[in-house]
Amino acid sequence: MTFEQFIFYLLATIATVAGLMMISVKNPVKAALWLVLAFVSTAGIWIMAQAEFLGLVLILVYVGAVMVLFLFVVMMLDINMAILKEGFTKYLPLGAMAAAAIFAMMYMVLGPEHFGLEVTGNPVTHPANYSNTEAIAIPLYTTHAYAFVLAAVLLLLGIVAAIALTLRRRPTTEVLYQDIDKQNKTLAADRFRMVKMSSVVEKEIVAKEEDDK
Repeated sequence: MTFEQFIFYLLATIATVAGLMMISVKNPVKAALWLVLAFVSTAGIWIMAQAEFLGLVLILVYVGAVMVLFLFVVMMLDINMAILKEGFTKYLPLGAMAAAAIFAMMYMVLGPEHFGLEVTGNPVTHPANYSNTEAIAIPLYTTHAYAFVLAAVLLLLGIVAAIALTLRRRPTTEVLYQDIDKQNKTLAADRFRMVKMSSVVEKEIVAKEEDDK
């Protein structure tokens, strides 16, 4: 076994163990930290496959931004673990069957007979001026341009749907909402009123203010 193979199997083992720990620990903060370790080890595998751009993007975007956001949300929310555990035993057989089916399909597609070193061989060594960023960008924005735009539209629809499903408007008796259309149609006569006061009433108001002082 070469040194590169040893590093690959080490990173793959760390990613597998971190993924298993992420779905098995009870504390959501620890689960997020295990997911960070899985991302870092996976980024190392990407870099070993000479896809440095994807590896760095995985660290910068997911570990540096998305996971930090997850940790903030998890720590700010008051998660009731007792409610999350309810019904776990009831759906355990169904979850076990779904997990077994997923692992079986992954093995059929990603098994050693399809992606072993005997089939694919060692990665191709590229020259020093090779840019994997350019190698990814050219087919992404030419051959797969429509699929890329479609994926972006689907992500946008997912964001809008998530906001629409989770938005809860409280009654106007509890919260005052801003109505932009009503504000734009408001006239000055509706908001401003001139009041004419007699001198006697004005003197009484001034005297009352002085007494209060």
